Amino acid sequence: MAKAYLANRDRLKSAKYVQQLLKYLPKKSLVLDLGCGAGVPVDDVLLKAGHSVIGIDISSEQIKLARKMVKGGDFLVGDIAMLVEKEYQVQAVVSLYTLFHLPRRQHLEIIKKMASFLPKDGLLLLTMGDREFEGEHTLHGTPMWSSQYGTAKNKQIIESAGFKILMSEIDNSGGERHQIFLAEKK
Repeated sequence: MAKAYLANRDRLKSAKYVQQLLKYLPKKSLVLDLGCGAGVPVDDVLLKAGHSVIGIDISSEQIKLARKMVKGGDFLVGDIAMLVEKEYQVQAVVSLYTLFHLPRRQHLEIIKKMASFLPKDGLLLLTMGDREFEGEHTLHGTPMWSSQYGTAKNKQIIESAGFKILMSEIDNSGGERHQIFLAEKK
């Protein structure tokens, strides 16, 4: 599915959210992208803006694409559910269209790990589902499993993980609906 996802990725209009992150991000920051896919259109933008990027994705095919398409990033195959607290020290964590593919009962724990990678005032750009759902659906012709809460519970999770929400918005691009957060570690 990696190539089909890449071919359709630009339908999800996340560029404006990356631009919001860039407004807050100190110069020459190190950014961790969890669920980086092929590295576009997020990591390439961050690198062009003078930042460093570590991208992690569970798909070896996505990582092959990222290494080919986005020069200068450090791209690794890995499962974000297996991350260890304080494993990284970065200025920002980005995780777009990824978290809801992990069991929702783990979302708070995973976001707390993300917080552990950040200093005070570190930034989080995150996509979550906009309504309660758990089950299988089809994405680019491939069966995909998702697990998500609704908007109120998402907000509660973000705040419980130690973040101040700077922006919360429902994005309808690409024929999908997602809740997008930009948050700052307290």
